[in-house]
Amino acid sequence: MVVSDEARAMYNGGMAGLTYWSPNVNIFRDPRWGRGQETPGEDPVLAGKYAARYVRGLQGDGAGNRLKIAACCKHYTAYDLDNWNGVDRYHFNARVSRQDLEDTYDVPFKACVVEGKVASVMCSYNQVNGKPTCADPDLLKNTIRGQWHLNGYIVSDCDSVGVLYDTQHFTNTPEEAAADAIKAGLDLDCGPFLAIHTEAAVRRGLLSEIDVNNALANLITVQMRLGMFDGDPSAQKYGNLGPNDVCTPAHKQLALEAARQGIVLLKNRGPTLPLSTRRHRTVAVIGPNSDVTVTMIGNYAGVACGYTTPLQGIGRYARTIHRAGCDVVACGNNQQFGAAEAAARQADATVLVMGLDQSIEAEFRDRTGLLLPGHQQELVSRVARASRGPTILVLMSGGPIDVSFAKFDPRIGAILWVGYPGQAGGAAIADVMFGTTNPGGKLPMTWYPQSYLAKVPMTSMAMRADPIRGYPGRTYRFYKGPVVFPFGYGLSYTRIVHKLARAPTRVSIPIAKFSNSSPNSTALSKAVRVTHIDCDSLSIGVHIDVENTGSMDGTHTILVFSSPPISSKWAAHKKLVGFQKVHLAAGSRQRVIVGVHACKQLSVVDQFGIQRIPIGDHTLHIGDDLKHSIYFQADLGEIKS
Repeated sequence: MVVSDEARAMYNGGMAGLTYWSPNVNIFRDPRWGRGQETPGEDPVLAGKYAARYVRGLQGDGAGNRLKIAACCKHYTAYDLDNWNGVDRYHFNARVSRQDLEDTYDVPFKACVVEGKVASVMCSYNQVNGKPTCADPDLLKNTIRGQWHLNGYIVSDCDSVGVLYDTQHFTNTPEEAAADAIKAGLDLDCGPFLAIHTEAAVRRGLLSEIDVNNALANLITVQMRLGMFDGDPSAQKYGNLGPNDVCTPAHKQLALEAARQGIVLLKNRGPTLPLSTRRHRTVAVIGPNSDVTVTMIGNYAGVACGYTTPLQGIGRYARTIHRAGCDVVACGNNQQFGAAEAAARQADATVLVMGLDQSIEAEFRDRTGLLLPGHQQELVSRVARASRGPTILVLMSGGPIDVSFAKFDPRIGAILWVGYPGQAGGAAIADVMFGTTNPGGKLPMTWYPQSYLAKVPMTSMAMRADPIRGYPGRTYRFYKGPVVFPFGYGLSYTRIVHKLARAPTRVSIPIAKFSNSSPNSTALSKAVRVTHIDCDSLSIGVHIDVENTGSMDGTHTILVFSSPPISSKWAAHKKLVGFQKVHLAAGSRQRVIVGVHACKQLSVVDQFGIQRIPIGDHTLHIGDDLKHSIYFQADLGEIKS
């Protein structure tokens, strides 16, 4: 809501528009993807919840069908390759199974439309199974608007319609490209292509005026919902928002709190953290990201209200000795390493702020590897050897990094991943490091070893493993190989334990309708189609007692995963089904209820893209320390002819 308050305030002041092409909800399928930093991670359930809540936060309460600002979920669909090994997004044909579309790539977009009520969806540059997404009626007209009932407009990524003609050569003439896109369900072109060629397409009989009018109606309706035809903005519902609502103290505090909550503690040997202001009075602050500003806000960001760099944040707790070690993250030489080592010898503790920036991972810039760039690893290891006190490695990046060397180096006491933490990132890093904040973040993506990349070209879209051809699968749901750190991983300064208070052990699946002649039907002894089930009664409450047995208050996220019956050959071996965040004072206990809807979360998708609930034992994994089995059986008494 804060972002939309500031956006509407800027609009009222004549400094911004009302349509925001955000959020990016594509699945972070491959760790090399340069735009993975923009997304909520690799898990479809997490991405879907993020998408719906993000949209509702931007668009407001929706009272009377009015919009505060218009959000846009992008890039639909199966878009997660920009420029890799000679293949770019303008030429890439993503070959995706119906199964993977249904249970992975389309999940967050469906949540955007169905749950978030988003005002816009953006189609992507790439083709999916031989068709440009912006000219595919099955994806646009039939799915987004037909099945999901979008109340809004569909827009192309910038120049996508021109790309499908000029680059992909999908049509013979530009008029055919314009006609195909609009008839497929595209309402707006980001770029001049439709403005130039649509009239000629109508004159040639390739497109009717009705098709154009329908597209215009979808666009103008959103403008009306935004109040763009209601006269003076100051007299409208959000007209009271102005300069005093931008960069307020409360908003700055929220930026700090968001940065704190996003920090993930990956290693804490000893423990090394938190540092003590009494024992660690002098801190050597080293690394190419140790005193950065713009790097911290990543890409597609607004103008920051101000910055607190890591060096400045740590300086609020201790005297600092600053040495960059490398001037840039590419770290092309080791000429400054000696000065960094000397600083570490003088200090009570050493903090290395390393990682990536937009020169390494960005839009149209996919990574070639997962290791720290250039000589960064050498810098970390040399400084750790020289350090008089404990050494803490802080990683600033959007994507995962293979830091196995640091994970197993006993001289590196702690590792923090901070993402791109925003304008207050330096303050948040210092607050976590000195114990003002107890870290509670969890990794939204798997951190793979560098060796993983040799088995998975970015152009392979399949999620599931294929042992016959040595394909290991993607994301924690389908990949079972070694990892540096797993999805959902994150340590705390305190100890949290879970106890299952109440959950069903057996659930009957009420059959609403069933026909033996249904196409692709599976025997009831194995799995039941969700469309044959009365799903209204299949919401399950998992009651969990969560206790903080440590000595420090903390915020903890309960992650509930499920594993299907062994016979479910289509299913992920493990998937997230629910999560909830809870704040616990030291020594306290709370009961938390995590809702799990069987049809939505415990179903699997078969090779035909059909959702089914497997019959048999489903295992719930609650955190790292608790398992519970629920047996699902079909209730045949409700079968109807």
